[in-house]
Amino acid sequence: MTLRGVWQLQKLIMSYCDWGGSSRGIRAFMESQLPAFKEKNSQLEVETELTRGHHPYLKGFYRNKNERVVCVKNLTSEYILFHATRLRNALGRKVIKLKTRHVIKHPSVQGTWTTDTKF
Repeated sequence: MTLRGVWQLQKLIMSYCDWGGSSRGIRAFMESQLPAFKEKNSQLEVETELTRGHHPYLKGFYRNKNERVVCVKNLTSEYILFHATRLRNALGRKVIKLKTRHVIKHPSVQGTWTTDTKF
């Protein structure tokens, strides 16, 4: 995704094993769909990394020094393309855990409304 017209994902590393069964999908992706993905995303630096004996994963490096890792173990090439485009479209911000389920700017002085009123 772009923030003020600048793509946030700088580098995408695809790690795979050349003989492992869990890397079958990413090897098929690299043969069939990776050249078209690189051509469409010329602003993105795509690298492949051979790590034998480990499960495959995608790692994205963003401009704000954050990184995201997605495990693509036993996935088909279509799902790997889906995860690669999701990494490309993300801003790379950290996920913030919310304290409550509802977020409001001005909390009520009286407190939150509940159905458990006792008279």
